[in-house]
Parts: sequence; C-alpha cells; structure tokens
Amino acid sequence: MTELTQIGVTDARGRPHVGPARRIVSLVPSWTELFFELGAADRVVGVTEYCVHPGEARRRCAQVGGTKTPDLASILALCPDLVVANREENRKLDVERLEREGAPVFVSYARTVIEAAREIRELGRLVGAGVAAERIALEVEAELALGPFVTDPICVAALIWKNPYMAIGGDCFANDLLSHCGARNPFVNAPRRYPHVSVAELCAARPEVVLLPTEPYVFDEADRRELLALDCPAARTGRVEIIEGELLTWYGPRIPRALRTLRRLLAQG
Repeated sequence: MTELTQIGVTDARGRPHVGPARRIVSLVPSWTELFFELGAADRVVGVTEYCVHPGEARRRCAQVGGTKTPDLASILALCPDLVVANREENRKLDVERLEREGAPVFVSYARTVIEAAREIRELGRLVGAGVAAERIALEVEAELALGPFVTDPICVAALIWKNPYMAIGGDCFANDLLSHCGARNPFVNAPRRYPHVSVAELCAARPEVVLLPTEPYVFDEADRRELLALDCPAARTGRVEIIEGELLTWYGPRIPRALRTLRRLLAQG
C-alpha cells in the first residue's frame, strides 16, 4: 500500500521534488525494478526497452524507447508527474527537453553503495512507499556493516565490454560495490571511469580474479576460455568468473544479494 502524505526530496542536482507521484516514467532499469519491488507498480506508466526486471514491467507499461534514445513525445503523452533518470545512463539533453515541456525529472547519480541506499530512500518516499524503501536501505546498510570475507584485498579486474575490452574504473557504483566485498581495482586510477584496456594492460595489472558480467556486454563461456589463456594470476588459477551482470551495476533492490554473492565469490580463493 502506498503512503499518501505529501513529502519532498532532493535529487542528485539538488533539485526539489514533491510526491507522492502517481504517473511515473522510469528511464532507469534498476529504478524500474525498485518501483515494482516497493509495490508501486500501479504508478509506473512508462519504461524503457531495457527495463527487463521484473518481466511484467514491459508488459504492463508503455515502452518509451531506450535509455539513450527515449521517445520524448511518447513520454510526454503519458502525462507523467515524475520522470526518473540517471546522469550516467541518460542524456542531459533529453532531461532538459523533458523539463522544458513541463515534465518533472528526478536525476539520480549513485556512485557508491551508500549513495544508492540514500536514493532508494528518496525514491521510495517520492512514490509513496517510504516504509518499504527503508527496509531495503537498512538491509543494504546491514550487509555493508559485515565487511568483506577476505583479510587482504584481492586484485579484481571487472570487464564490461569486448572489442575493445573495457573495465570498471574508479568513481562509479560498481567499483565501490566491489571494494566493499574485498576487491582492489587495478584500474581505479585510470583517467576514464570505464577505461579501454588492452590484453597487455590486463595482463600487466596481474589480476587475481577477472569478472565477466553478463551485461551490458554478454560475456559467455567462449570469452572465459579466451581469457583463461592469458598470462596473469587469474588465468593460471582459473579465477575468470562469469557473473550475473545486474549484480555488478544495478543499484536497486538487488544490492544486498550482490554484496552477499560477490563477498562469497572473492573469498573462495
């Protein structure tokens, strides 16, 4: 059940928003999943083609294009009183165009797990589901309090793309998530948040574990075998791991499971 008391929150730009929202368009797949988890599915009227969790989201809601290619006319036709966007996933130009047409846009930008917990709370309050959101945020914080299961940080390279290889760098949610699980990112000081990495650079980083998430690039067993042939500790010990991609990059209700899963995975060595 949603809460009807009017409340206000502030987005990542410092812009105020007042809820509860009744007609939501979500341009962020992980936040779409959050709204359904919070019991606010009846308020979500539009989602992107990438909002694949839960499966019913695209069946119940109008599809409004991609995260980088939203159909602005379709969004505005839905008469939303809240559009949820993300600074990294969505284009600033699209946000500005929607706002010029009078659509309120909440822009999120969680780069740490703690920031994600805060945005879960804010979005929960904004859609009238603050109590349910508080439960998820508290679970995130409880998992963080447990800390990693390893004594010394493990050198972990997490790849997100191929041809060319791209890796998780610093100043992003996935890097912070991994650090809480006991990882040391060899590319944390790269000049880009998601640096291109050559095979030579990957080997030179000497990762003890290489993570291959199933999204945004769909790494598979053939990719894993290819990397197992490299000259680095992870390849020599067989610690090239295919993982559920959403656990690494989706900052919504699956964060507690992501922390548990990745902590256990890194402690297996």
